[in-house]
Amino acid sequence: MIHFVLLISRQGKVRLTKWYSPYTQKERTKVIQELIVYKRYASLYFCMCINQDDNELETLEIIHHYVEILDCYFGSVCELHLIFNFPKAYYILDELLIAGELQESSKKTIASLIVAQDSLVEAAKEQASSISNMIAQATK
Repeated sequence: MIHFVLLISRQGKVRLTKWYSPYTQKERTKVIQELIVYKRYASLYFCMCINQDDNELETLEIIHHYVEILDCYFGSVCELHLIFNFPKAYYILDELLIAGELQESSKKTIASLIVAQDSLVEAAKEQASSISNMIAQATK
């Protein structure tokens, strides 16, 4: 089981956190300093804390899988993508992992879910815009 996921910049700034186990703030700070499994991609460290008896190689594969999906979506993922698009990075992580366990291993399936969500968001924005226009017209 994965207890938490962290994405940390080379400067040590935490860019994304997802906790699957309950920790107090004091415990979170301590645990971050005692990371279990991590892998560096460009200027980001992708970190996951797992049970002591879990397979570290499998966890490294999950990290790599997440990075590949982020790369597919953002191009070549970098720290700025996470800063300005963190809801999308969380959404992708939620499609990959649920309750600290691998949910979906197919990149193609995750990519299609992301495209579907983007379409829904665009449709909602268009609908909100048309409603705003109708309200503006009605109040003139």
